[in-house]
Amino acid sequence: MGTLGKLSFRSKINLGIVAVIMVFCILLALLVSRVAVKAMSGEIKKRGMSLAQNLASRATNSILALDFLRLKNMVDEVAGSSEDIVYAFIQDVRGQVLSHTFRSGFPSALRDANQISAAESFQIQLLGTEDELIYDFALPVKVGDNRLGTVRVGLSRAKAEAAVRRLLFTIFGVSAVIALAAVGMGSLFASTVTRRLNSLRRSAEEMIKGNLALHLGPPLERNCWEIKNCNQTGCPAYGDTRRRCWNIPGTLSPECRDVDYEDRLTCCKDCLVYQLNAGDEIQSLAESFDVMAMTLDAHIKGLEEAERNLTRQQQLLKTILDVNPDLVSLQDQNLVYQAVNPAFSKFCGLPAQEILGKTKIPLFPPEQAEEHQSESLEILQTGGHKSKEILVHKNGEKRWLHMVKVPVYDRDRITGILMAARDITEIKHYQEQLIQSLKMEQLGKLAGGVAHEINTPLCVILGYAQMLLEDMPQDTESHEFLKIIEKQAQICRRIVGDLLSFSRHIESRMEDMDLNRSLTEVLDLVRHSFKQNWIDIVPSLAPDLPTIIGDHEKLKQVWLNLLTNAVDSIGQNGAIRVSTGLDPQSGRVQVTVADNGPGIPPENLKKIFDPFFTTKAPGGGTGLGLSVSFGIIQDHQGAITVSSPAPPEFLPGSPNGKAPGPGCVFLVELPVSQDKVMVEDALPQLPPERVKIAGKSAG
Repeated sequence: MGTLGKLSFRSKINLGIVAVIMVFCILLALLVSRVAVKAMSGEIKKRGMSLAQNLASRATNSILALDFLRLKNMVDEVAGSSEDIVYAFIQDVRGQVLSHTFRSGFPSALRDANQISAAESFQIQLLGTEDELIYDFALPVKVGDNRLGTVRVGLSRAKAEAAVRRLLFTIFGVSAVIALAAVGMGSLFASTVTRRLNSLRRSAEEMIKGNLALHLGPPLERNCWEIKNCNQTGCPAYGDTRRRCWNIPGTLSPECRDVDYEDRLTCCKDCLVYQLNAGDEIQSLAESFDVMAMTLDAHIKGLEEAERNLTRQQQLLKTILDVNPDLVSLQDQNLVYQAVNPAFSKFCGLPAQEILGKTKIPLFPPEQAEEHQSESLEILQTGGHKSKEILVHKNGEKRWLHMVKVPVYDRDRITGILMAARDITEIKHYQEQLIQSLKMEQLGKLAGGVAHEINTPLCVILGYAQMLLEDMPQDTESHEFLKIIEKQAQICRRIVGDLLSFSRHIESRMEDMDLNRSLTEVLDLVRHSFKQNWIDIVPSLAPDLPTIIGDHEKLKQVWLNLLTNAVDSIGQNGAIRVSTGLDPQSGRVQVTVADNGPGIPPENLKKIFDPFFTTKAPGGGTGLGLSVSFGIIQDHQGAITVSSPAPPEFLPGSPNGKAPGPGCVFLVELPVSQDKVMVEDALPQLPPERVKIAGKSAG
């Protein structure tokens, strides 16, 4: 069975056909030989009886006449009529042989071998000699009821059997020819079948390799839309030459439109398209292969597309988590960390590989870790969520975190906890600043109210003091006292003016303006007074700057405040450099005011723009100039920053050879007018160092 299983399908078909034909031939030969022998025996007996009866009827007259010559002629005639007749002889009533056909003498044993009684009409007996078997036929010769003698005829059985053997040989020969023809036809049939099966096998191998662009079904002479003269281009079978319409769901044929796909084949068997295009089992199998290949191809492409989408989504999710500044972690039901993002790892100070697989990590101090774990266990048990703000001491710093914990479900079972924590330290600082701003706003309103109430009596005092000065001689003590009153009243009025400017928000008049022109007007205004203190102004204004949108008078107030602060910082014998340019990165116009004074201490840099903060002596200023300037620049959608000490390239030289101090530089950035087209190469730009300072100061 194992050897037979290794044979090819074609060999199996040939062997099967040969075996079937041989078995059929053998059975047929046995059956035919049995029937032929039986039939031949019957024919021999009938023939022998016929010969004996004919001889008996003819021998009657010759026996009565004792015409032995005629009797001899009769038996010789009977014996010579066929080769299978061995002998013929006639006996009288006493059993004496009257005539016979034996040439070497009559065998005496044959006379009494087949006796016939008076009651029998004939007797047939099989006699055996040394050479062969003989059928002996004995018939009485009668005239009326009187018996005259007996006729004996012997027919050879061997010769009859030789005829049967010739018949069997013929049968076997014909069977052999039929077997050879059957083998040839079987080989042709097997070749056709195996060729188609081999095609299916090769296609299956190609499918295993991943090649699903197969077409095994034979091309049709006429497709379904051609047979039915159908123009329904929306039908899924229209134009599809790889699949048969009965294998396609959702076709629009009226006969099967409302039939379920499982019952389609039963319905389609009565369709003309099916009757014309359906083939044998192998063709149906090939067509099923085509449908399976197309279905698998579509399914695999769908899976590949789903895999690509899943990969993209995973990559997108990973990218989102990687760039997300929030601390994100995933723990399973045993509080073992399964995933963390880089922000979480950075906050913990450990790489992700050392966090994954652990339950305890240095995210919180020990006193907060137990509370954190208890909350997580409660979420796993109850399915609730937690949202709170906590203060964490990390590396000697206080960090505020807004933490959210939610359960992760797999169907109806909690499988873990997702935690997201956002660092809100800056927000907390902004909240504090906002509270401080609200306080300052209320303080400003209070200061404005107080300044308004003081301003009227202060004007009265100043007015009467000036009137008295006109009437009082200059060399008197009273005149000196009145000068002091006037000076101090002027200081008070300036303070009140600053308070009113700080407390009042006057709507800006925005319009296109020339920045260089605004600066030039202020520089022309203060240059003479600055010269009195030996302070030089070094302008470096870039030509052809784009126009900006701003309030001309308010920006002049900013430039004046910056220059005044620079003069107050220098005192005497110094220089101030005023520069303008265009930042190529931000596309904004920049103004720098740098001095070579003593600079600003580091502890004061963060408070330089706070209201009422000043390092001047009492009476030297209110500390509102820079705060007001900061607000004006913000109203213009710009930014103002300060750096101290100033970079060497910003420091202007000092007159009289005085060594310059560390100095400081104020940087103002303002947006350009939106209706102007910027061309970088057409405009002068600030050197890169200035951009760097702006970035450094802003940080």
